Amino acid sequence: MPKLKTIFFGTPEIAVPFLELTHQLTDVQLVVTQADKPRGRGMEITPCPVKKYAQKLALPVLSPEKLKDSFEQISQIPFDVGIVVAYGKIFRPNFIALPQLGLINVHFSLLPQLRGAAPVQHALISGLTQTGVSTFWINEGMDDGPLFLQKTLDILPQDNAKTLFEKLTALGLEALRETIFSLEQGQLIKTPQVGKPTLAPMLQKEDALLNPAQLTAVQIHNRVRGLACGPKPKIPFMLNGKTDYLQLLQTEPADGNIAAAAGTILSIENGRGILVQCKEGALWLNEVQPAGKKPMPGAAFACGRGIKINEQVFIKL
Repeated sequence: MPKLKTIFFGTPEIAVPFLELTHQLTDVQLVVTQADKPRGRGMEITPCPVKKYAQKLALPVLSPEKLKDSFEQISQIPFDVGIVVAYGKIFRPNFIALPQLGLINVHFSLLPQLRGAAPVQHALISGLTQTGVSTFWINEGMDDGPLFLQKTLDILPQDNAKTLFEKLTALGLEALRETIFSLEQGQLIKTPQVGKPTLAPMLQKEDALLNPAQLTAVQIHNRVRGLACGPKPKIPFMLNGKTDYLQLLQTEPADGNIAAAAGTILSIENGRGILVQCKEGALWLNEVQPAGKKPMPGAAFACGRGIKINEQVFIKL
């Protein structure tokens, strides 16, 4: 049986293993990525990870500034199906109509839950205990096309964005393998999405500013989990009349409830950290990173800054 002819659309590091699998299982005619951009400390113009890997595989690559600029070139390439993983651009109807079968997207949520650019992060921020992977047919709406297949995954209490991305990547590769196999067998599964959609927009820097007077301990903890891959979660503090931000690396909601003003230090324990009162409940700051410093235990930060129990240190700036 001849292999499916495909064009792969993807950009960041997370899409590289999906390109590798697509290359193994299909006849990749072309790889399309976002344009080269300034990256790193030197801000040198650098190709994205998918482009680098495609070049390593000696596959032809296009990196247009705007996808519409490459329409004529892509339209000259006959292909059965497009495989899309974290490409980051919207497909217009003329592109969707190009492949014989359509465009298949691998999305890291159980659609219609968490449509958008950051489903992994928002699954954790929302405190979900289950998520998964969907392969679906792209249409003109945002992540609302008919489903091909879905696979579920439990979110463990110790998971953060880094570990969840790893687990969902492995699951997504299984889903893509099964999808390609089914397409080869002529199975064009198209199941409408059912249920109320939720959104998972790209996270901004302001989403990472965590104010204990406005958020509960559980909400802050879940944001720290969800922001493990950035933007960096930070909590404002004031000491000796000076204000700054403290990056939170690891946290843990405390049991019980103590009556105190939000931002007050309730306890400092070696091996545990700093216990801070929040809008509701208290939160252990287990591991933190002050600006310009290396990661350190919360208790070491408190000792170094002379923080004392019952001080209201973490306040809104």
